[in-house]
Amino acid sequence: MASTTTAIHGMAPAPTPGEIARVWVLHLTALYIPGLTLAFLWTGPHRWYWAAFFMVPLAIAHHIDCSSRLEQRQPRESMPAWPFDGLVYLLAALQIWIVAETVLLFTVQGIFSVDMVMVFLVVGGSSGFSIITAHELIHRPGKADQLLGRLLLCTVLYEHFYTEHLRGHHVRVGTPADPATARFGESYEAFFRRTAPAQFRSAWQLEKRRLGDPDMQLWDRRMLRNRILHGLAVEWGLVVAVFAAFGLAPTAAFLLQAYVAVRLLEAVNYFEHWGLLHAGRRVRLADSWDTHSAFTYYGLIGLSRHADHHAWPARPYQQLRVWDEAPILPYGYVGMVDLVIGKNAEFQRLATEELRRRRLGPFTAVDGESAGEALSSEDALAQLDSLHGETGSRPGRFSRSWSALPAWARRLLLFIGVIGTVSLGVQWETGASEMGMGARLLLNGWILAAVAAALFVRGRLEEKLGNESLTWLLGFGLLLALGLLTDAIAGPLPL
Repeated sequence: MASTTTAIHGMAPAPTPGEIARVWVLHLTALYIPGLTLAFLWTGPHRWYWAAFFMVPLAIAHHIDCSSRLEQRQPRESMPAWPFDGLVYLLAALQIWIVAETVLLFTVQGIFSVDMVMVFLVVGGSSGFSIITAHELIHRPGKADQLLGRLLLCTVLYEHFYTEHLRGHHVRVGTPADPATARFGESYEAFFRRTAPAQFRSAWQLEKRRLGDPDMQLWDRRMLRNRILHGLAVEWGLVVAVFAAFGLAPTAAFLLQAYVAVRLLEAVNYFEHWGLLHAGRRVRLADSWDTHSAFTYYGLIGLSRHADHHAWPARPYQQLRVWDEAPILPYGYVGMVDLVIGKNAEFQRLATEELRRRRLGPFTAVDGESAGEALSSEDALAQLDSLHGETGSRPGRFSRSWSALPAWARRLLLFIGVIGTVSLGVQWETGASEMGMGARLLLNGWILAAVAAALFVRGRLEEKLGNESLTWLLGFGLLLALGLLTDAIAGPLPL
């Protein structure tokens, strides 16, 4: 394979100490998301306007990741491993610390709070990032590193990823037998519903084969050595321990961060191989999507160079290379997650164009003729639309009724539903001892309206200024001003 593959740039000579330090410092970008998360947890519990303000650094990361700054330089030869290994171990320690701090925060904060919303946005995002750290560790040959990676996976209730990823995904990637490869035309939601249970079933079967009998029953004595059962015992034992020691709110926060982490992991799985197919025995460099975003490369410890990782799975992150065979994603991973979850049709359109241009996936050469040559961009998109029409599910009665309502009515009903649910939840948590239901409804209505106003202003400013980072700062500066004004007029209200 190496003889037919060309790197974008040749390997450079051995680095000097100064060059090693420069590359290592750039990789410290990986501390951005965990550092933001710890800052959020250390400063909690928060006033509602301060909690929401932690969305701004995430928006800035999104802006940077979608910018034009690229990193296509090849790694230096003979780069020493120890400083880069040290960063991985630090990131692993930070994840365990973050989970502990999350549990502790919600011993003094309630479920129905803006802080819990930020667990979804901030802590869940950091836990999703921790799976990247676990991914790096489980690919290493040392048993201690693999065990640490499995422990990190337990903090997000996804330990079976260790078995399925190494012995399933890396063997079957790009084939119909791989549940973690998204099919051409498959939406993210359809992929998630399919892949999450399918990966667990695959891991279970792989582990039974390792133990010597694919038809082994659950009560077989050999099941005592089943790694999937070991993982389930540790991760759900952790859930029970949190509930027994700290109560409902910390357990809810723990479960929420794990759920978000898994959703993010599968979003990454989704776009890393979407629409790609291969029939050979060996994985090719064209069987994975790459991105050249500098923020993703340094901030997500090399995951952006996914083609090289699949071709040489044991290669450490600082040595991953850029190859011109791999299809290229339009943005870095932070931007791609937003695109595939929030604007999936747009993602599929862009990805289809890239597959057609490179004659990959459904446009791969067949019998010496390129399927891509015979298709224009319009024909490729028409094929995608046709596939959506064949595989799309019919909306249910509730979905049809909801869609039939005017947009203003849907927004009003959603507004009322959120206010009512949160207000009832807070009254239940506090025993209605802080304020009456009417006052609580007014307070939560004002909070939701203030957040909506900040988002509205931010969106309008972005249309005029075109700078995502600046407009998030301005929009949430407005939110901060509204929050401080509320406290100045009414005094600090119980939240």
